[in-house]
Amino acid sequence: MIITDALIQRHFTQRGVDPYDGVKFNPRDAVITDASGKAFFEQWNVSFPENWSQNAINITASKYFKGKMGTSARESSLRQLLDRVVNTIRDWGLKLGHLKTSETEAFGDELRFLLVNQYASFNSPVWFNVGIKDEPSTGWCYESREDREPVIRKVAPGEHRPQCSACFILSIEDNMPSILNWTATEGMIFKHGSGSGCNISPLRSDHEYLSSGGRPSGPLPFMKINDTAAGSIKSGGKHRRAAKMVIMNVDHPNILDFVRCKAKEEEKVRRLIQAGFPADFNIEGNAYEMVFYQNANHSVRVTNEFMERVLADGAWETIARTKPGSVVEVMKAKDVLHEIAQATWACGDPGMQFDTRCNLWHTCKSSGRLNGSNPCSEFMFLDDSACNLASLNLMKFRGPDGAFATVAFRKAVHTLTIAQDILVDMSSYPTEKIARNSHDFRPLGLGYANLGAYLMSMGRPYDSPEGRDLAAKITALLTGQAYLTSAALAERLGPFDRYKENETSLLNVLAQHREAVKNLRQDGLRSFVDDVWGCAIDHARRTGVRNAQATLLAPTGTIGFMMDCDTTGIEPELALVKHKKLVGGGTMKIVNQTVEQALGHLGYDGASTQNILEKISQTGSVEGSVLGQDHLAIFDTSFPAKPGGRTIAWQGHLKMMAAVQPFLSGAISKTVNMPESATVEDIEEAYIEAWMSGLKAVAIYRDNCKGSQPLTTKAEEKPAVTSGFVQELPAPPVPKVEVTTNAQGSGWQFVKDGPITSVNATKITPNIQKPVRRRMPETRAAKIHKFSIGGHEGYLTVGMFDDGTPGELFIDVAKEGSTLSGFADAFAISVSMGLQYGVPREDLVKKFSNMRFEPSGFAPGLQGYAHSIVDYIFRWLDKEFPTEESLPAPKVEAKTVTATSRIVKPASDAPLCMECGSLMVRNGTCHKCENCGSTSGCS
Repeated sequence: MIITDALIQRHFTQRGVDPYDGVKFNPRDAVITDASGKAFFEQWNVSFPENWSQNAINITASKYFKGKMGTSARESSLRQLLDRVVNTIRDWGLKLGHLKTSETEAFGDELRFLLVNQYASFNSPVWFNVGIKDEPSTGWCYESREDREPVIRKVAPGEHRPQCSACFILSIEDNMPSILNWTATEGMIFKHGSGSGCNISPLRSDHEYLSSGGRPSGPLPFMKINDTAAGSIKSGGKHRRAAKMVIMNVDHPNILDFVRCKAKEEEKVRRLIQAGFPADFNIEGNAYEMVFYQNANHSVRVTNEFMERVLADGAWETIARTKPGSVVEVMKAKDVLHEIAQATWACGDPGMQFDTRCNLWHTCKSSGRLNGSNPCSEFMFLDDSACNLASLNLMKFRGPDGAFATVAFRKAVHTLTIAQDILVDMSSYPTEKIARNSHDFRPLGLGYANLGAYLMSMGRPYDSPEGRDLAAKITALLTGQAYLTSAALAERLGPFDRYKENETSLLNVLAQHREAVKNLRQDGLRSFVDDVWGCAIDHARRTGVRNAQATLLAPTGTIGFMMDCDTTGIEPELALVKHKKLVGGGTMKIVNQTVEQALGHLGYDGASTQNILEKISQTGSVEGSVLGQDHLAIFDTSFPAKPGGRTIAWQGHLKMMAAVQPFLSGAISKTVNMPESATVEDIEEAYIEAWMSGLKAVAIYRDNCKGSQPLTTKAEEKPAVTSGFVQELPAPPVPKVEVTTNAQGSGWQFVKDGPITSVNATKITPNIQKPVRRRMPETRAAKIHKFSIGGHEGYLTVGMFDDGTPGELFIDVAKEGSTLSGFADAFAISVSMGLQYGVPREDLVKKFSNMRFEPSGFAPGLQGYAHSIVDYIFRWLDKEFPTEESLPAPKVEAKTVTATSRIVKPASDAPLCMECGSLMVRNGTCHKCENCGSTSGCS
């Protein structure tokens, strides 16, 4: 149990022992390449812990290291980054009274330990902005003064008051100054790497009148203005794309226009792509630049009354904004939900937020109602409020026997909650209202990541009662401990300023959390949960709490990479096999690292484990291996595994969200994945199920519902889908082709202007030709290249045919020993014979690039990292003797579509990364890039 009269106690560290002492730091190179293989970020000789992955190093160095590249001001070590942030927060804690002088060292050590060992991470704005004193701070801040009343004031010139919050909720009024201020405020939020949401329902509809008697434009044109502004800041911002949410209440007269608007724009995109405009976001003049509403998530805010009328097939009225209570239009509630589901089916928007449920769990009912959320729908609080986020890596709390380390987890929650509360009063905020509400209510957003990996490692299927029960207990422990720490802070510093007027509603919500605990199964972990919640409520009744909200589940995009998480937020694993980009180019196929741990926990021996891992590597699925049938569900993922097609059904996603929602102050950022074959009726059913199961918000995404995809030259193309918004598009004409048959005249043929006919269906005789060796000329040109890999040197000699293409290879590594030299000679002869017998060079490059063995290291000849001599040889060959596949793709002229350059859907229809051009993946209600760590709003 946390002893609350001593706020800071050591658990992970010892007095007098540097928390870095147990961490081995090594020099590494951080390189990130774009989709074409060209490096767009490089920083050599950066210092990171030995056990941090290359991906974590690349993303942390590129996103969070500060200072101009090539100067002494540039951070080059993780220690510098952590010390900058931790020391600043520690010093602020002493200044504000959170910490006593005797506690500062212990607090700093504990926080440093959690961060360097990837137990936890703050949201991105903390890493971006905290401790950067040479960058000017702007906005509004809180100032505590001993001799006078505290004030909310403008940040003084030269004062270090960074923006630390990732999530903002804005308000809007039905007048032009407020509408324009919405645009300006969002711009400042985006500039500093954060995101915002706004419920635009106060704006009058185009069915009403202006005071002058004219007709107003309605909310949608103003949405277009803000969408364009967000897109501009996204293009020029230094950190990531803008992230925003637009919400409309279901009783607004323009609700159907709002619901349909993004789907209609998606129809335009499909037509533009069909006409030849690029789908690639990185190409100037691409299809998405020509449509609106692409820079925001959209959500419809619905009440219990609306959902009940849907089930009863009742009527629904829209209400005028200028004349409250005045009905503008009457329609069937079921028809409105069908329109919402149809738009979601067509483009993934809008999602739904359940207003009644949000306000039932609202801790500050006396101060106003909850109207909106941040861009990813996990932070739901009063208008004009902000929230700084942090997340814990659940896999770090998995004990040697797999059991959850409850004491360590509670200690980590305790330390993070204190750190987050310190950030509240030393941050800057874009408006005076947000600064005041942040101080007056102090909402926090502590959550976790890697739930999917932890459940798999424990042998518990994500979609199972056992998996949901464990997730619920961990979440209950998280929120119970956060409120217990918040009560301890209140005992030292006092509760949040608006606590007294909201005491009844806050304590009632805490009681609702505790009541939900009774539904959890009895075991050892449940007893810890009971203990924590008992202490939290008892202490809160005596002292109040420091924070009106404490927890939520964010998508943990970039910080998930920083913590080396296999899964983010509450999401399950995407797939058992992933393809990761490597330093210097190329990709590597990686089998989920949690699988082997899970198999060990389940009792599989070494031979069986190897059989299962090999099957996954070959097919991406556990089916067909020695894995027992009763264990198949443990390894189910979001993406269907081939060939069997096992996946987690959409109901499984909803059930997991429903299991943990009663134990969170806020909500959950998560997209419920549906297959491409899902119907509009399936989506309607999912929305109803989400409401009935007690969720505060839900977003649904049907695979391949978007038109964005890279260009390919595949011959086949799926027909365009047909919905209420997207009409079937005519396919470009396909020329008829004649196919020559073999000498026996067997097979099938295509005849110009005629049907496909059988030549001879009785027998097919293959035409087998013996390969012919192409001899090298007696005298030939050659290239000699000296290479160096991590200090190991050698020479490559490539002999060329008369046309300049390579025909033989010699490898000189004599200094490395006779055995290696002999294998190198034999390998070179084998490659030479392959080249002379016509083996395609691109196939050799694909097969041998990125093989990993020693020696490896930085290779000047590649200006990057080589994973082995073989890796070096074939990547160098590809650079010196490029094939058609390795050359950059030719630019496609706008409005030009030919039969040999067809636009088709890839396996995923997520957008391309704005920074590196790689295909992004779904993450909560936004997207993340697996290559460079960029996100579309995830912290």
